[in-house]
Amino acid sequence: MFVLEYKIKAKQYQLVAIDEAIRTGQLVRNKALRYWLDNKGVHKYDLNKYCRVLAKEYSWANKLNSTARQSSAERAWSSIARFFDNCKKKIPGKKGFPKFKKYSRSVEYKQSGWKLDKTTKKHITFTDKNNIGRVKLVGSRDIYFYQPEQIKRVRLVRRADGYYCQFCISIEVKEDMQPTGKAIGLDMGLKYFYADSFGHTEENPRFYRKSEQRLNRLGRRLSRKYQNPNQGKSGKKMVKSPKTRQSNNYHKARVAKAKQHLRVSRQRKDHAVKLARCVCASNDCIAYEDLSVKNLVRNRKLSKSISDVGWTQFRNWIEYFGWKFDKITIAVPPHYTSQDCPACGARVKKSLSTRTHVCKCGYVEDRDIVASHNILKKGLNTVGHTGIYAWGETPSWAVGAILPSNGDSLN
Repeated sequence: MFVLEYKIKAKQYQLVAIDEAIRTGQLVRNKALRYWLDNKGVHKYDLNKYCRVLAKEYSWANKLNSTARQSSAERAWSSIARFFDNCKKKIPGKKGFPKFKKYSRSVEYKQSGWKLDKTTKKHITFTDKNNIGRVKLVGSRDIYFYQPEQIKRVRLVRRADGYYCQFCISIEVKEDMQPTGKAIGLDMGLKYFYADSFGHTEENPRFYRKSEQRLNRLGRRLSRKYQNPNQGKSGKKMVKSPKTRQSNNYHKARVAKAKQHLRVSRQRKDHAVKLARCVCASNDCIAYEDLSVKNLVRNRKLSKSISDVGWTQFRNWIEYFGWKFDKITIAVPPHYTSQDCPACGARVKKSLSTRTHVCKCGYVEDRDIVASHNILKKGLNTVGHTGIYAWGETPSWAVGAILPSNGDSLN
């Protein structure tokens, strides 16, 4: 599956119609989830049939295209299936029970409800009753290079800096790469973004830390513009009143802060994509740590730094490019990787503040480089890690996609 994204250029009433379609999709998803909670033995196709009942019962649901309603119901089923899958795998901690969606930012059409203009390029017309109409697509890629039957999904996405249209195209995206005969072990950390078994260390960019001062300033500006409906001029609490409409200056400050957060997230993603592609293109086997980030961020002193570095995102892109280039990606347990000596195998215990590995055998090296050597050794000695991201299993980014590699293990 290949995704092309364009920015939408439209009039104000069309943007309002897109917001209405997104809200309708959110309500359909929540109604489908409620239907599953109230009725035992409900399956995926029962939720798709329930969309027709919602269209007859509510006029707002009937305005949205039928395939878009089904896509919203499928989103509800996706969260249900993920919950059951986590229960079967006996994942420790919370299993991710499906919740009602409060803030939705996208609506998805299938192969109906939209039409690309053939005469004027880069225009799309939405033909359902939401009155979105014809909008312009702004981007450098040519969508008309692909056949209409190859476009399986069309998604409208709202972000802080505008509205986007995504086309999910069913084509083969694998690339033939010449084998390099190299294997690499990656140790992800906070001092360095990663340290590899060749002795190279990649600098941690710390995008959020660099933008934190500006984000705090925009947050203070937003707080000053907020009008509390339950507080008087003297600061005393008043009787609860209806929700007060915020001023235009408040919304301008809100958008400015959201755009800065979006910029940081895009910087982090771009950095992860470029590094992951470089690592997978230059090596035939990539071994990395099977880190449980959701447990690591519970550390109050390190949670912000761990979230800023983006380990999970980098790992997902490593797995994606590994599948795309037909490279081997192996996730290994991280236990004692920085404690064991790669030269003699002795365990040298050290705290996080100790950054140098000094062994009795005379081996002295940076602890991150030592960990990368141990990770590579574990990866080459295993036949595949049995877990969520097992080598040869369905990669995390491909869940729900129709791919030839899905279903069978290569272990």
